[in-house]
Amino acid sequence: MAGYHLEAIEAAPLKDDLDIVIPTIRSLDFLEQWRPFLKHYHLIIVQDGDPSIKIRVPEGYDYELYNRNDINRILGPRANCISYKDGGCRCFGFMVSKKKYIYTIDDDCFVAKDPSGKEINVIAQHMRNLETPSTPHYFNTLYDPFREGTDFVRGYPFSLREGVTTAISHGLWLNIPDYDAPTQLVKPRERNIRYVDAVMTIPKGVLYPMCGMNLAFNRELIGPAMYFGLMGEGQPISRYDDMWAGWAAKVVCDHLGFGVKTGLPYVWHSKASNPFVNLKKEHKGLHWQEDMVPFFQNLRLSKESDTATKCYMELSKMTKEKLTKVDPYFEKLADAMMAWIEAWEELNPPVVDSKN
Repeated sequence: MAGYHLEAIEAAPLKDDLDIVIPTIRSLDFLEQWRPFLKHYHLIIVQDGDPSIKIRVPEGYDYELYNRNDINRILGPRANCISYKDGGCRCFGFMVSKKKYIYTIDDDCFVAKDPSGKEINVIAQHMRNLETPSTPHYFNTLYDPFREGTDFVRGYPFSLREGVTTAISHGLWLNIPDYDAPTQLVKPRERNIRYVDAVMTIPKGVLYPMCGMNLAFNRELIGPAMYFGLMGEGQPISRYDDMWAGWAAKVVCDHLGFGVKTGLPYVWHSKASNPFVNLKKEHKGLHWQEDMVPFFQNLRLSKESDTATKCYMELSKMTKEKLTKVDPYFEKLADAMMAWIEAWEELNPPVVDSKN
């Protein structure tokens, strides 16, 4: 299955097909280190918190910057579906983008190096992941068979070797691992120093904990399902915005026949957040995830839900029906999910086939 060359993607960075979405509360000095890899791309910066604070963006970048006032102006009464004082605000950038692909990164993530010392081009690797098929129906023990130098192993059915379209590329992190507060407290000095040179498809029917700090996806295929929940200030839960989006988007991908990859590329995660603050934000989620995960594992979407938008509308109704008994918050979340879809459709009206 050789023929999908990383060099070809590096030579054609798809700059007209990709927006980079960054949520932040501070000036974006971290972009100086990213300049060799991100300078060709359009940035959508979502400023969280106090909109009167001036955010500095290094010169030379092409960008749009939205703060809470802009979100309120653009979305009107539906603006409450966008989280405040939470990284989930990034999904507003997904909504206003018009590009095929999205790459989202946190402002405490820097360029990582592979074991040879070469700086990792995260955009090239994510685009390679997204532009080559996934294999969710049967696990290949040499991992990604579409990578140069590997293939499908003996015993892999030929009828499944075409794979499916990839919708999500989930990258990882060196240095500070993405741990929850209890694990942070038990292992305060633990660092991820293992560079695993692998990309693999997450099998159909299997959920995973999606981290939003190094993530790319096909917005045209799965954008409406990439809602990062209603969390942060005014809500009883935070730090589960990307988890919610990951569980929901994976179920939608499985239903629609798309694939999800995880592994390369890596970023260097530079700063550990305060575990005591995290525990306050996460404590309800640590309990509720024992209900949320089985909910997603067991739900089945109808045949009528044949787009990401329809899937998410159905998922909203199921959330209200099944999870409100866990806590009244989930009724509010379900309403926010519907508001998100309504706002998405308003800003991204369906394309009408002129032939009909």
